[in-house]
Amino acid sequence: MNNAQIEIQLIAALVAAACALPGTFLVLRKMALITDAISHAILPGIVLGFFITHDLNAPLLIVMATLTGVLTVFLVSYTQKTGLVKEDTAIGLIFPALFSIGVIMIALRANDVHLDVDAVLLGEIAFAPFDRLVWLGVDVGPKSMWVVGTVLFISVLLLNFFFKELKLSTFDSGLSASLGFSPVLLHYGLMTLTSVTTVVSFEAVGAILVVAMMIAPAATAYLLTKDLRKMLFLSAFFGVLSAIAGYWLAHFLDASIAGSITTILGMLFLGVYLFSHKKGWIAVWYQQKQQKLEVSLITFLLHIHNHDLASERHIRHLREHINWHDVTANAVLKLAQKNNFISIENGLVSLTDKGLAFTKQAITYIMDNHTEGIESMKQKFFLFRG
Repeated sequence: MNNAQIEIQLIAALVAAACALPGTFLVLRKMALITDAISHAILPGIVLGFFITHDLNAPLLIVMATLTGVLTVFLVSYTQKTGLVKEDTAIGLIFPALFSIGVIMIALRANDVHLDVDAVLLGEIAFAPFDRLVWLGVDVGPKSMWVVGTVLFISVLLLNFFFKELKLSTFDSGLSASLGFSPVLLHYGLMTLTSVTTVVSFEAVGAILVVAMMIAPAATAYLLTKDLRKMLFLSAFFGVLSAIAGYWLAHFLDASIAGSITTILGMLFLGVYLFSHKKGWIAVWYQQKQQKLEVSLITFLLHIHNHDLASERHIRHLREHINWHDVTANAVLKLAQKNNFISIENGLVSLTDKGLAFTKQAITYIMDNHTEGIESMKQKFFLFRG
């Protein structure tokens, strides 16, 4: 592994970690689309900065792009507050307009400059090691590595100083305001950090990959934990993991690095979405199936409790009286026997003492509309869940 390969992976990992921190708060605030808006709407700011300095490497370009990003957020918020449109509609109106202005400015005044739309949108991390930073005549590494690393360091410092304020304003802006923390100021501070991170990252990896790195790791972490600190850590971990794994996938397939990283991010999210033990699709499906079977079990026990006639309690008539399919009826009988709720003699089903106690308590909960207590009751009586 040569130096260029190490530098590419390091840059990708730094970008992933830098994007994951503000991205976590954007996901929690339900503002994921604002990243895409900022990453496109900063184009006119970059062009204006170039018109002033005539230097693509001037720091003013970052400043102007950041200001344009904040302006985008302000315009979206202002449009939304009118009450005429919702946030997603406001985003869909504002960022195409600003992006189009940037495209027109390039077409009119900067056609002979390497400031094209493809470079802004796609980027190419494989070229990042060629843009070197020379300090006092010494080559200290890729410029992107130092710039993104500096932004990451500042982000960590700001997050450490304002963690409580950001957490409070994210989950309860009203309480934040009553305690003296301005939600508006914190909001625009977060948006400024998002804009800076987007600007310094997209030059190396492209705006599309920046959006993926800012949202996908945070969305994946959100499926695994409700703890904000853990979510921030997991988001950064997933981003760095995907960046490195995506690089090697691109290396073996001889494919786009940005495309491979985004693919890994998508696969990681899909895996967690399907197999997460609490919020995963399979876990939710199993829980719903379990709950449905347990409700059927309570229905079955109530039926036995309310009918004394042998014909009503015979196994052959249960499917007919309760109108169940054979599979459901057999599953309910099996679950009831496992939990020692019923006994079966000569084909007749009777409640055991445990089954009778459970059924009476269930009736009490249902009659008193205290159905939320049934789950704790199940934990007490059930040896086996559905």
